[in-house]
Amino acid sequence: MRWKGRRESSNVEDRRSSGGRRTVVGGGIGVIIVLIISLLLGEDPGKVLQQIMPDGQITNEQSDYIPSAADEEAANFVKVVLADNEDVWNTIFTSGGMQYREPILVLFRNQVSSACGNASSSSGPFYCSGDQRIYIDLSFYDELKTRFNAPGDFAMAYVIAHEVGHHVQNLLGISDKVHAQRSQMSEEEYNKLSVRLELQADFFAGLWAHHAEKMKSILDEGDIEEALNAANAIGDDRLQKQSQGYIVPDAFTHGTSEQRMRWFRKGYTSGDISQGDTFAAVSL
Repeated sequence: MRWKGRRESSNVEDRRSSGGRRTVVGGGIGVIIVLIISLLLGEDPGKVLQQIMPDGQITNEQSDYIPSAADEEAANFVKVVLADNEDVWNTIFTSGGMQYREPILVLFRNQVSSACGNASSSSGPFYCSGDQRIYIDLSFYDELKTRFNAPGDFAMAYVIAHEVGHHVQNLLGISDKVHAQRSQMSEEEYNKLSVRLELQADFFAGLWAHHAEKMKSILDEGDIEEALNAANAIGDDRLQKQSQGYIVPDAFTHGTSEQRMRWFRKGYTSGDISQGDTFAAVSL
């Protein structure tokens, strides 16, 4: 992917230095106790007070992380991909008479706290509609190469674009409609809806690739194959086969490898958002 030297998004929140290790003490008497301890230990109470959070809590975050050159390059890459997504989706929304609200992307390490709860790196990248943030531990880039055998920068670009796709679904009210039906369905029925939601996010990722290439000529030879390889690697059927040795279709929540590749390819080849209604599709 041709990304170096292009605009980086400013909508990135870097929490890597905290490493997700946070100690929180309640306000009121808790604040007083911490200040007393800081005085006894010879620490500057002023600096401690500066760490008091807006809700009256105190946070003690570890800041011993020094990113490597490879980490920084990966972070810069993510910022450029996010900027490309912003440009594409701002254009698509504007052409449809709507306003696009850009998401925040949070870079974290090991574990993170979000409006959707706490998560670890093992959860993989995810989107939280509660705070309209995308959460990514850059170690997932290496995991794509080693665990999923899906190397290449555009494999990671696909993952980012997929999560932005969930943000688009949130803005369009699609996610809320799906989540509202959870209590009215069996787990098996809801899983089928979840698959359609995920496949649409794959379509949106392909749609982004189509328009980003048209706007900026971002693609190198083999990039689309890298994205398709990543989509293939994280299909439900393939992951179930690897983890438990057999496949349970009723437990699918993201779609098969073939479905994920097909809907990404459809978004990329068509460039037409109206063709991405996976909920109306008779066959996935």
